[in-house]
Amino acid sequence: MGYRVAVVGATGNVGREMLSILAEREFPCDEIAAVASSRSTGSEIDFGETGKKLKVKNIEHFDFTGWDIALFAAGSGPTAIHAPRAAAQGCVVIDNSSLYRMDPDVPLIVPEVNPDAIDGYTQRNIIANPNCSTAQMVVALKPLHDAFGIKRVVVSTYQSVSGAGKAGMDELFEQSRAIFVGDQVEPRKFTKQIAFNVIPHIDVFLDDGSTKEEWKMVVETKKILDPKIKLHATCVRVPVFVGHSEALNIEFEREVSATEAQDILREAPGIMLVDKREDAGYVTPIECVGDSATYISRVREDPTVENGLALWCVSDNLRKGAALNAVQIAELLGRRHLKKG
Repeated sequence: MGYRVAVVGATGNVGREMLSILAEREFPCDEIAAVASSRSTGSEIDFGETGKKLKVKNIEHFDFTGWDIALFAAGSGPTAIHAPRAAAQGCVVIDNSSLYRMDPDVPLIVPEVNPDAIDGYTQRNIIANPNCSTAQMVVALKPLHDAFGIKRVVVSTYQSVSGAGKAGMDELFEQSRAIFVGDQVEPRKFTKQIAFNVIPHIDVFLDDGSTKEEWKMVVETKKILDPKIKLHATCVRVPVFVGHSEALNIEFEREVSATEAQDILREAPGIMLVDKREDAGYVTPIECVGDSATYISRVREDPTVENGLALWCVSDNLRKGAALNAVQIAELLGRRHLKKG
C-alpha cells in the first residue's frame, strides 16, 4: 500500500520540483493531488517524467480528510490558512514556508542532520522545512560538528535568483536581455539591478542591521544542529538562476586538519566532496543543478583562528533547499510513523 499525497502550490517552481522528485524517487503514492490557487484550477501539470498529467485542484475547496501527507510550497499567506486546516483533518503537513520554523511545537527537519526530531510532529501534525541556505549548510556542518565540536561559524552566501521564485528568475533574464540591446533596466522584484551585479540584501532589514534571511540562518541552525553554536551570516543575491553557494569559516573546539575533515565529509550522508587543488577541481552552481547532493570543495585550514577550517559549499536550492528535503522528510515520516502495509 502507498500514501495519498497532496502537493500544495504545485504550479510554482518548488511545487513542480516536489512533483518531479516524488516521481523520480518513486515515492509510494497510491494517489497524488496537485493543489493550487483558483488561478490555476483546472489546468494540467506533469507528474515528473511519468507521463501522467494531474488536473490542478482549488485549495479553497480541497478536503484533506483521508490524505496522508501534504507538501506545502504555497508561501506563508495561504499556508497560514490551509496548513492548520489540513493538519486538523488528519493530514501531516510538511511546510516549506518560514511560518512554522521557529514554533517550539513544530520540528524543523533536515533528515541527514536531526532525524529523531521528527517524532515531535504529533503536537501540531506539522513539520517545517528549513530555509534553503540553512539546509545545505547544516548538511555540511553536521559531520564536522560530531567529530570536532563547532564553536563558531561565519558564512557568506551567494544565493541564486530562483530563491526569490519565478519573478526573480524572470527579472534576471529580462534585465540581462535589456542590457544587451541597450534598453532601460528597472528593478521590480529586487531592490537594485540584479543582472551583472550582486545585492547584499535578502528579505527585510532588522533593527540590528542584519536581514531576516541572515537571522533565519542563525536561529534555524541553532534549532536544527546545536543551540550553543555561534553563527554570523552575510546573505547576498547573485545573478545565477539556480544553485546557492556558501563560503564557510568554522572554528572548532578540538584540533582539526583539512585532511581529517575531507575524510569525514567524503563519507557523510548527502555530501559529495569534490576537492582537487587544481583548475576546475571544485564545484560551481551551474554544475549542481538537478543534483541532490550538497557539494563541498576547497577545504583548507584557517591559521587565523585556533582550530579553524574554511570550505566552499554548493547545492541546488530548489532541490535540497526546498523540494528534495521536503520529500526526504516525507520518506522519513513514512519509515518511522506512517508505515503502510
